[in-house]
Amino acid sequence: MKTIQWFPGHMAKAVRMMEENVKLCDAVVFVLDARAPASSYNARLADMVGGKPVLFVLNKGDLADGGADMAVTKMAQAGRTAVRIAAAQPASLRPLTAAMELVTAQKRARLAERGVKKPLRFLVAGIPNTGKSTVINLLAGGRKAQVGDKAGVTRAKQWVRCGAFELLDTPGTMPPSVADQGMARRLAYLGSINDEILDKEEIALALLEELWEKYPAALSARYAIEGGTPLEMYEALCRKRAFMLKGGECDYARGAVALLDDLRKGRLGRICLDGAEDLKKAGLV
Repeated sequence: MKTIQWFPGHMAKAVRMMEENVKLCDAVVFVLDARAPASSYNARLADMVGGKPVLFVLNKGDLADGGADMAVTKMAQAGRTAVRIAAAQPASLRPLTAAMELVTAQKRARLAERGVKKPLRFLVAGIPNTGKSTVINLLAGGRKAQVGDKAGVTRAKQWVRCGAFELLDTPGTMPPSVADQGMARRLAYLGSINDEILDKEEIALALLEELWEKYPAALSARYAIEGGTPLEMYEALCRKRAFMLKGGECDYARGAVALLDDLRKGRLGRICLDGAEDLKKAGLV
């Protein structure tokens, strides 16, 4: 499989902008994908925050299984503050704001001692398609930030007032290279890397192999897959979905699009592709 690498010019500009603006903020929210919390963590962003409090938000938690809870627990044991939410669901507002208040409690106490009352500022960062803008809209009680379902929707900084907080929404930023290609593939599966630069059929083969290792029942239930090589499973998927060309050939292109869409929309059930070792690799624990 070709090496996956994606760092368009607007992302380099975004990193420079965040390095400048983080100084204006009291704390940082890193939005991660609960289905791959280690893979969706950009350690370069952590380098710029200095000693500011950080909250890790594992978003899209409604699409993740207990692996996301394991990640929250492991991160807490490592001294990090993390919360699992589904920002598209209003019920996530309370645990999210409670976690934000927790990481800024000391800062608020110091300001109170000096008689200072002001909204605390959070920089909201993360790689593309983790739901940063949806998190902000949850806090703001409406659609205040631009939302999209593909990588790279937010291209400029946006300040949003949300009650006791002011939030700086930032463009999604990938690291200049993703050294661990297993993690890079997971980002491709979940839509954090622009589909237009990917060989979707290669990605589909890799995804089927990983899902058969970790979630075989999901493949059996959705596509009647009962094992085999990745190519054999791919062809079983195409036959099940009637993605066939003239002459009995499988329509691999349609099969790849359907598989990725099913994963991203939760039709394969709740998943978490990252394990404890991945959290260690990413430096989260």
